[in-house]
This record gives sequence, structure tokens and C-alpha cells, in this order.
Amino acid sequence: MAGPRGFCAGVERAVEVVERLLAAGSGPVFVRKQIVHNTQVVADLAARGAVFVDNLDEVPRGATVVFSAHGVSPSVRRDAAERGLHVVDATCPLVTKVHQEARKYAAAGHTVVLIGHAGHEEVEGTLGEAPEQTVLVEDLQDVDNLQVDDPTRVAYLTQTTLAVDETTALIDALRNKFPGARGPGTADICYATTNRQAAVSEIAERAQLIIVVGSANSSNSRRLVEIAIRSGTTAYLVDRADEVDPDWLDGVSVIGLTAGASAPLVLVDEVIARIGEYGPVDVVEHTVTRETVRFTLPPEVR
Repeated sequence: MAGPRGFCAGVERAVEVVERLLAAGSGPVFVRKQIVHNTQVVADLAARGAVFVDNLDEVPRGATVVFSAHGVSPSVRRDAAERGLHVVDATCPLVTKVHQEARKYAAAGHTVVLIGHAGHEEVEGTLGEAPEQTVLVEDLQDVDNLQVDDPTRVAYLTQTTLAVDETTALIDALRNKFPGARGPGTADICYATTNRQAAVSEIAERAQLIIVVGSANSSNSRRLVEIAIRSGTTAYLVDRADEVDPDWLDGVSVIGLTAGASAPLVLVDEVIARIGEYGPVDVVEHTVTRETVRFTLPPEVR
């Protein structure tokens, strides 16, 4: 089992925000989009009373709404204010950092190049900070095709859940094309994403099969699968234990197991139990680092 695995500090914070609001029982708790990208977490909170919506017009005026860990654009914040909604912001502080950087670079007159995946909620939120000055790139072809008004005033940012190796290649290509390109003082890819990728890379060297626990819309979980495959190891993403196909285990004696940063650890235990149905299992921890990061809760729920 790879370590670290499972919830990161941003996910823990976001889930706890909703749990505390539900426990307070002061009225309906609406959540814009999925609080984190995991179907089990969302289903559990929904069963306890949270109401998940895609758009703010589904939230009654004056009600409480939680913004998800992935962040929102300024236009969403304005919409919430116009509707008189009581907002509790569960945006991960590391995503907020990227938003602040986007505003800073845009205010200084730079074209902001955002490396990320189109359509992801985090990317949509960051693009919304300075939409007229921000351009999204997803791959090396996008970098090759990129044209900017002033090549000497370019800055880059990244989605927090990207693959470190692929992102490094894109940043190198940007810097080659725009030698004066500026970047953040500290990497935008979050510590939890980096740690989980490092761990899965190491266990991929020893395992014949990698199983990543996480939902299909979880960017960081999908990156773990891709990294394992690039390492030459067969890898699968599963949302639940019953998705483990016994055919995967044929001829396999060493399995690597990890979980994306939004996947509860109980799901990992269930996967181990599922594998144990087909033979005895010895569980060995392989930890590359210990995580001690904790984020302060929003004042509304302290």
C-alpha cells in the first residue's frame, strides 16, 4: 500500500465544513457542485441531508451554500451575493493561492498561461479570475500554437492536481518559447498530489498490478493511474471494491494499492477485503513521506 494515500488536508477541510453545517441543523445545506470529486463522499453527505446543486439558481434566496474544494470564479461569487446567499467557502487554500497568483499577474499586465484540463471545475474557477488575459493550455501542441500580444510579459500557473512529470515538460516548453516567462514562487501542484504520485511511482517498480481507488472525475486519481501505466505497470481506477475484476489478479502475486486525495480510506480497506476473497493477503506499507499539513476551517463553522 502506497503512503500517503487518501484524503488530503484540503479534502478533509471541505468535507468537515459540510459535516459541521449539517450537525448545526440550522437549515438546509446546499453545496454547489460536488464538494470533492468522490461519489461515495457525495452520496454519504447527501444521505445526511446535504443538497448538491449544479447552479446557484437552484438555491433558495437567503439559504446557506457551500463552495466546493475546487473553487469558483468571481462571477459565481457575485451571483451568490446578488441572491443574498449565506456563503461558506470550502475552497482548498492551495487553489485559492493559484487564484491570487492569477489576479496578481493579470494586474501586472501579463498574459496568464494556465496549464490544466478544460472543463475541470478548478480550471473554470481560475480562468474566471482574469478571463480576458488568461489562456488554457493542455498539451505541448497547445504550447506550440500559443500566440500572445507581448511575448515578454507571460506568466504561467497550473492546476493543482496535474501529473508532475507532464507539467514539468509543459513548463519547460513554455520557457523555451517565452524565455522571460514568470511562474509562481512555489509550485502550484499541491503537496498531496506530488506525494501520492511519488509513492505510486515507487510501488509501480515492485508491483505487477496497481489499483487506484478514486472516482472517474477525480483528476488526481486519474493521474495516479496514468503514472503507473507510464512506469510499465498495468493499472486500473476503481470507485468501489466490487469494481475489482478477479481476472486482473490472474498470475499476479504483488499488487500496488493507493487512493486519490478525495477517496475515503474505508474504500481501500474494502478493496483489500475484496482481493482477500481470492486468496491470502499480506499487507505491506510503503510510505515515501509523512503528511502533517492541516488547514484552518472557515470562520462560519469554527
